[in-house]
Amino acid sequence: MGEALTREWRPDWPCAATAVLAQQRRGAGDPTQRTDLCGRVWRATRTPDGPATLRVEQHAADGLVVGTAWGPGAAWTLETMPSLLGADDDPTGFEPLHPAVAEGWRLRPHWRLGASRRVMEALVPSILEQKVTGKQAFGAFRQLVLHHGDPAPGPVDVVGELRLHVQPAPATLALIPSWEWLRLGVEPFQSRALVTACRVADSLERLVDVGTDEFDRRLRSLPGLGVWTSAEVRQRALGDADAVSFGDYHLANHVGWALFGHDITDEEMAEALEPYRPQRGRAAALACAGGRTRPRRGPRMSVPTHLPTRGTGRRTR
Repeated sequence: MGEALTREWRPDWPCAATAVLAQQRRGAGDPTQRTDLCGRVWRATRTPDGPATLRVEQHAADGLVVGTAWGPGAAWTLETMPSLLGADDDPTGFEPLHPAVAEGWRLRPHWRLGASRRVMEALVPSILEQKVTGKQAFGAFRQLVLHHGDPAPGPVDVVGELRLHVQPAPATLALIPSWEWLRLGVEPFQSRALVTACRVADSLERLVDVGTDEFDRRLRSLPGLGVWTSAEVRQRALGDADAVSFGDYHLANHVGWALFGHDITDEEMAEALEPYRPQRGRAAALACAGGRTRPRRGPRMSVPTHLPTRGTGRRTR
């Protein structure tokens, strides 16, 4: 198993480590990230040096964050822990221009986006979330990780109890047959995009330092990866505060209700958020946190199925 490594880090702002890490979680059943009964977050990841498990514990009294890591990638994980917890996200110059954004900023003055610096880790679940319901996407990701991923390194009793797993390696994903993808609930257009990305995984991982615009351009040059997928990856892998998930089934309407009290289109959302560039994603998130909530009404999407007798719900990606 290897000896555990530990790092103590004191952020220069009131970092809410648990809330920042929640941005990386894909549903309550995500087997790559769990929270134990003591409130410590356990996160399994595949680093450039190999698999690792990071346990993050925050001491609220003095603001100290203690990271403990196991596995071949333990040192890399601890080195990049501040970035993961939002240390590279700089809100300097951000000014709320709408009452809802101002209220969200008041409620969450220390809100930050963390950067995992792991592209495939963010890309795989993002592809699984394309054009399907959240329930189906989270379920497919959970089954994919549990059936084809690896048990996380670390204390056997804890990681075993938490069922903590590392995502499958790209080489493993590329060899999964089409029938197995279907059994996992993954649509053919998703599995094609996934396998194509896995074949250039090493090149994609090197994009973390090319800048957000160039990252977006290169990622979207791959078939099956569009504006929405790129934004979802940039938010989590790069901590890009300007990334907005245009094409999302819900986001424009949530932002519309927060800012104006009614549904809006993606084009109207883009116009409303444009003055916040280069922090449009931050503005959208704070608007949703501080503004009015969209009423729950209308038909719910059904979970997609491969049976021809049932309808399928779709989200635009």
